[in-house]
Amino acid sequence: MTANPRRTPKSRSRKAAPRDSYHHGNLRNALMTATLELLEEGGPDAVSVREAAKRAGVSAGAPFRHFPTRTALMTAVAEEATTRLKTEIATAVAAVAKADPLTRFRAFGTGYFRWVNRNKAMFLVVSTRSLIDYDASETLGRDNDDLRAQMDALLQEAADKGLLRKSAVSAPVKLAARALVYGLARMLIDGHLRDWKKPTEKPEVAMNTALDLFIESLRA
Repeated sequence: MTANPRRTPKSRSRKAAPRDSYHHGNLRNALMTATLELLEEGGPDAVSVREAAKRAGVSAGAPFRHFPTRTALMTAVAEEATTRLKTEIATAVAAVAKADPLTRFRAFGTGYFRWVNRNKAMFLVVSTRSLIDYDASETLGRDNDDLRAQMDALLQEAADKGLLRKSAVSAPVKLAARALVYGLARMLIDGHLRDWKKPTEKPEVAMNTALDLFIESLRA
């Protein structure tokens, strides 16, 4: 009697690879995306490494080779935020590259305001030092120094061309310029700006108007 032919096993549907199989860079990016979503939804208090892992669809232990602490995760968000901010400012300044230095200085400020208005949660992290380890970051100090140097160079160029008073490139004026832009941005995300602008006025318009007043006060 001939033996029955061997049955071919039914093909099993291949299970989806676990999310923990993210490539190194992809896992990091997924965790960053998850963290930004949590920030948008609930602010910094909603963020933890475990909650970011849950949102990204990976095991609770998966993130810790990238971000061993919540501070490390927030610092990475701040680094990404600063990179995006620099790109926004560079784009704004490049759009008026052939203009005089004061116009480019204004574009620097408007690019800053525009980015903050669109990325309030990221700015909250990058501007709250208690959430991050600024000194341990390899890029935050360098990127901030670069932005400061760009602003200083524009003011100096404007003064050299006679557009500003010589005193406009002094350390106190540079501090005031930084305080104005940073302060207006914090007023926006903290909810205070609405008390100082017209009810129908868009935040960026109010912020740019204040910037224009500051620039006019420095003219020669």
